[in-house]
Amino acid sequence: MFSGDKKQVKGRIDTLVGRNSRIKGDLSFSGGLHVDGEIHGNVSAEDGSDSVLSLSQNGVIRGEVRVPHIVINGLVEGDVHAEKRLELGPAARVTGDVYYNLVEIAVGATVNGKLVHKPAAPVLALSHQRGKAPAGEAPEAGKRN
Repeated sequence: MFSGDKKQVKGRIDTLVGRNSRIKGDLSFSGGLHVDGEIHGNVSAEDGSDSVLSLSQNGVIRGEVRVPHIVINGLVEGDVHAEKRLELGPAARVTGDVYYNLVEIAVGATVNGKLVHKPAAPVLALSHQRGKAPAGEAPEAGKRN
């Protein structure tokens, strides 16, 4: 049904946190980051970048995540902020609030927190909605708002 317009974010992996690796502290990056190990700290991409974070089934992040494109198939304990796109795979486990522009959630993924839609651009009112007359009153004919 929706498969015709499905966009996959693909890119190279510039940074790899291996399965037997553990990072304690905040991590800032640009480009692609793939996590098979553990990160105990906040993960963020450089401002204005088109960076991608992928978290494997073995991956764990304990801290806040702020990356434009995120693919989660592991465990995140902290809030997730995806400015552009978030994909939660079948093994994804998120404990924290999730802020997204576009989201794809696979069967089996769990979120223990709020899902909050944050559009990329401000939502503008339609011109015919700006000058609505109060209930019970008809708008004046020929009047432009």
